[in-house]
Amino acid sequence: MGQPKALLPIGKAGETFLDRVTHSLLEGGVDGVFVVVGADADAIRQHAKERPRVRIVHNPDFEQGQLTSMLAGLRSIDEPAASGLLVTLIDVPLVSPDTIRRLIGAHREHAASIVRPVSNGRHGHPVIFHRRLFDELRGADPARGAKPVVNAHSAEIDEVTVEDEGAFIDIDTPEDYERWIGPLRFEREIKRSGDTF
Repeated sequence: MGQPKALLPIGKAGETFLDRVTHSLLEGGVDGVFVVVGADADAIRQHAKERPRVRIVHNPDFEQGQLTSMLAGLRSIDEPAASGLLVTLIDVPLVSPDTIRRLIGAHREHAASIVRPVSNGRHGHPVIFHRRLFDELRGADPARGAKPVVNAHSAEIDEVTVEDEGAFIDIDTPEDYERWIGPLRFEREIKRSGDTF
C-alpha cells in the first residue's frame, strides 16, 4: 500500500485508518484501545502518542502471524475486570460505532463465548472473545491463528445481524482502497515528488 495501513488517509484531512478505528471503538463503548504494532511501530507510535485512552503495545513476534498480536493485546488487558477481548483489524476501518455498541451489548447481555457481526452468511469484525476463552487463545498455534478456537466453540457464538457494510470491508490492496475510500492520495503524492515505493 506504500505506507503502513494504519497511517493511510481516510475521511477528513489528516485522518488515518488508525484515527478512524480508534474513534469508532471509543465511541462504540470500549473502555480503552490497545493498538498492537510490529512493523512500522515507531511511525505508528509517533502518530498515536497523544490520543487519550489509546495505548500502543509492541509485538516483537508479529512476523509469526496475527494470533501473536492478539495475544500481545490480551496480555495488556487481562485483568479481573476484563470480561472479554474485542478484536478488530486496522484494514477494517469502516465499521460503525453503532455496530461496536451492539456487539458489546450482546456480549454483556448473553455472555456468549464469541460475539461477531453477520450479514447474509458473512462474518465480520470486530469479534469479542469471552474471558473464559483466554487460556485457549494463549495455547493456540500461532501458525493456525484463532480460527481453531472459533471453530471449537461454533455452537457458542452469538451472531449479531448488522446492516453495516463497514464491518465486512477488508482493505488489503490499492484497488480495495480506491473502491471503498477513493483515490489513493498517498500514492499520488509520492508520484508527484518523484520518489518510488
